[in-house]
Amino acid sequence: MINEAQSKGLRALFIRTAHSDFIYPLASLVIQLSVGLLFGHVYDQRISMATGYLVATGNNPYIPQDLIGIFHNPAFQGMTSVGYPPPWPMLMGLIYLISYAVIPNLLLYNLAIKLPIIAANLGLAYLVRRLLEERTGDTALSHKAWTFLLFNPFLLYFTTAWGQFDSLVALLTLLALALLDRQKDGPAALLLALAISFKPISIPVMLAAMVYLWGKPWLRLVRFLVILVAGGALFCIAPFILFGWDASPVVQHWNAQFTVSGGMSLMTFYEQMRNTYLLPGRWWLLGLAWIPAVCVGSLLLLPSKHDFTDLLKKSLVLVLIFYLTRTWLSEPNLSLVLPMVLILTSLGELPNFTLTMTWALPLIFTIFNTSPPQLLFPIQPDLMARLLQWMDVYRHARLEARMVLVIPWQITGWWMVARGYRKGAPAVIAE
Repeated sequence: MINEAQSKGLRALFIRTAHSDFIYPLASLVIQLSVGLLFGHVYDQRISMATGYLVATGNNPYIPQDLIGIFHNPAFQGMTSVGYPPPWPMLMGLIYLISYAVIPNLLLYNLAIKLPIIAANLGLAYLVRRLLEERTGDTALSHKAWTFLLFNPFLLYFTTAWGQFDSLVALLTLLALALLDRQKDGPAALLLALAISFKPISIPVMLAAMVYLWGKPWLRLVRFLVILVAGGALFCIAPFILFGWDASPVVQHWNAQFTVSGGMSLMTFYEQMRNTYLLPGRWWLLGLAWIPAVCVGSLLLLPSKHDFTDLLKKSLVLVLIFYLTRTWLSEPNLSLVLPMVLILTSLGELPNFTLTMTWALPLIFTIFNTSPPQLLFPIQPDLMARLLQWMDVYRHARLEARMVLVIPWQITGWWMVARGYRKGAPAVIAE
């Protein structure tokens, strides 16, 4: 029997939980709307804005144009074109039509572009909470993870403030994995195809899914791959035909992602030594090193257990191998692995330090990567320019600091990879 004191305690706990279930997401939403309005990365946000206009007006978003006359801002001169597959440009076109085309204000347009990102951040928090509740039955644990994602500085900075949409990719990917574990192979394949079509950082998860489905009955694997390929064609190829976009700029620069070095990649030392991030000659072949690395990593994961935790571990392992062997790794890309590490940490599969390193290291790294001043583009472009000039005086010291920070990231990343291959009892977490 529950005595009166216990009954009051349970009621108080219920009231506190219900209160936080309303206040926390509302507070997160207010913070994200405020941050999303005022800040935006000078490179990525300009491209998203320009892409929205080009798609909405029937132009090819993969051919750069001078749009000073459209946005009445000199920052839109001499821009490069968008480097993502069609789903993001098409979404930008829709946002342009319902925002800047109606009220031509750059700040409001900047916020409108962030709305899908903010929605993805909130959705990711709720999805992680649901997955943990289903697997542990521990509402306190799942609530803690939910709160972590609602207010995590990493997500607020790299998605809401910066304007990158990696959290949208993370949401679609994690949802695809959850559906795959429920044997809903068709919807899972379609969602994963959409995630990859937004940003191909989820490609290794495709191999993790194949490892998960490997074996009898083979029909599941075949069906999954057919729908995945068909979905990829629908999302990535059909728009070029539907809108009459010329694909030759994309074909001509197919290796653009492989010819650069830097970011949180180990190859950041190259920029430090040569004072350029462009890889000369056949050095760009190093940009393909992740392909054999991920393929070998996939083979080593066989055979597979058929449970969600194992599927998530395999996905994390292959994404990390992909990231750790690339010649370029942008800080926002870690948004894809953050919820994976959070879930596995909560389940006791990884120690707590891996979660801390996953979100804290990129925040420190980005300071030396000059991104904080670049987020002032929407509200203080002149101050942004002055700060960047000042930081350029210390360029050599910045690059050295970046190289130092890449080392603990590499160690942590490969440690998590090794942990994913280890067979045995989960880690014991000290609270």
